[in-house]
Amino acid sequence: MSISTSKEPAKIAGMFDAIARHYDTLNLVLSAGFDRRWRARTVAALDLSGRERLLDMCTGTADLAIEAATAAGGRAREVVGVDFSSGMLALGREKVRLADLDARVHLARGDATRMPLADGAFDVATVAFGVRNVTDPEQACREFHRVLKPGGRLAVLEFGSPVVPGMRTLYLWYFRHVLPLIGRLVSRHGDAYTYLPASVIEFPSGEGVAAILRRAGFESVRWQTFTFGIVYLYMATRAGKPATPR
Repeated sequence: MSISTSKEPAKIAGMFDAIARHYDTLNLVLSAGFDRRWRARTVAALDLSGRERLLDMCTGTADLAIEAATAAGGRAREVVGVDFSSGMLALGREKVRLADLDARVHLARGDATRMPLADGAFDVATVAFGVRNVTDPEQACREFHRVLKPGGRLAVLEFGSPVVPGMRTLYLWYFRHVLPLIGRLVSRHGDAYTYLPASVIEFPSGEGVAAILRRAGFESVRWQTFTFGIVYLYMATRAGKPATPR
């Protein structure tokens, strides 16, 4: 059976609007709780000083934005989260309010390929499990490059395919059969949890993503894997001498 992985913005936004109410629960269940660790390790890798202005693109329900604003080991001074799903942002705003972070975490609707943000406005940028869902990932990376200051850092957290043969086979079986079944049962959405694993399998990992980042203008591109290579964390820097965040 052919599964559509079309990235037409209205379709993807509508899909995430439809599953927004169940999104956090399904993330927790389907990742066996590892999603929280992956976000925490992403923020820790940025070694934040408390002075940075951070952009979290494809912020969804704002989990990474909140982690960046509250992490005990280093947090951002201000976080701006952007997503094109109104349903996800509504839940994110409620979580920000409950965490008493309204003064430091601001959420807005926008498209990753046309960010409604000024050039050089941020010290750090992050995107978690979102870059593969945009129509043009390379254009999104060029936008990250544009909105970062010289010396600004980018962290991209994204699914990949494990390279260990036995783990890869198990992972693909889980993604193709178990995840869509649980997703449909909980969310009652017929397409979302068939699209999501298909989009992961289709998207490059490792050097493929690193090449996209380099073409977008980033340097010092590197990556590490979490949980047997299920998830990749890419780190990159915009060229230039960084200014001290104020």
